[in-house]
Amino acid sequence: MNTYSIPHSDLVVSRLAYGTWHMGGSWDHSPVTDELKNRAERLIRTAAENGITHIDLADIYTFGKSDAVVGYALAQNPGLRDKLVLQAKAGIIIGENGDPGRYDFSYEHLVSAVEGTLERLGTDHVELLAFHRPDPLVEYDEIARAVDHLHSSGKVLHFGVSNHNVAQMALLQKHLDRPIVLNQLELNLLHNNLITDGILTNQSDATYTATHSTLEYCRLQNIMIQAWSPIAGGQLFTADENSPENMRNTAHLLQQIAHTHGTTPDAIAFAWLLRHPMGIQPIIGTLNAERIVRAVAADNVELSRIEWYKLLAATRGAGVP
Repeated sequence: MNTYSIPHSDLVVSRLAYGTWHMGGSWDHSPVTDELKNRAERLIRTAAENGITHIDLADIYTFGKSDAVVGYALAQNPGLRDKLVLQAKAGIIIGENGDPGRYDFSYEHLVSAVEGTLERLGTDHVELLAFHRPDPLVEYDEIARAVDHLHSSGKVLHFGVSNHNVAQMALLQKHLDRPIVLNQLELNLLHNNLITDGILTNQSDATYTATHSTLEYCRLQNIMIQAWSPIAGGQLFTADENSPENMRNTAHLLQQIAHTHGTTPDAIAFAWLLRHPMGIQPIIGTLNAERIVRAVAADNVELSRIEWYKLLAATRGAGVP
């Protein structure tokens, strides 16, 4: 697979990453089963064998069980850890026992969250840590202290964010001595605000989605954008007569273009993101090994401008202004 160099770092990663959102099974505190461990081992091995070197994690994913089963997969495949870039995320707390779900960018929480992830993974460091959604109560001296400690102790090599807008990135960067290297954001054909924001300037049909100039800012500052939910949770392939017209049209067009390129609609949906000159990295979230292989085929697809804009028009239900 072709690669991206993550800006402000020495990291070289595959163009597609693999996410572990549901890998640990149910979102509760039930124990990890052998079945879940073995499934994770097969999936991580399939991803690696097909050229994916970047694994996305978060301490909250299935209450830490996703970390644990990835750790099992690494333990079962000696030498695999050294071939992978592990990306943790921290900052979200799932509400339990009447307490609300919340964000926590305090020094204590961030450090303990990373240490918990490292323990579950069975490794002494992760290459990347992304702060998982912005915390309205963030104290920037706290997050700066956490970054200094995690980096100086060798537990985290580089830092990024998730779901941050322009002002939030700029304000955070002002307080950090280390650069923000990536921002993980929802982006797909159906959820295309990051891209369409730039072509709707001064248009009456423009809508505010808190994405204003995020793509351009990241491009200006050399911050990689990762796309979570890059195929809209599979909605791009399951449209039927009850689906909105733009979804039906997009699904049909994906089939047509896939036939032209001798590949699958999955690959075309990923290729639409890869075609952007910024170097967007889609994060695959499937638990189906076969779909991992189909997604990787996107690396060999080069959509034409006409194909790319046809897909944009289909999903928007309108051409460009």
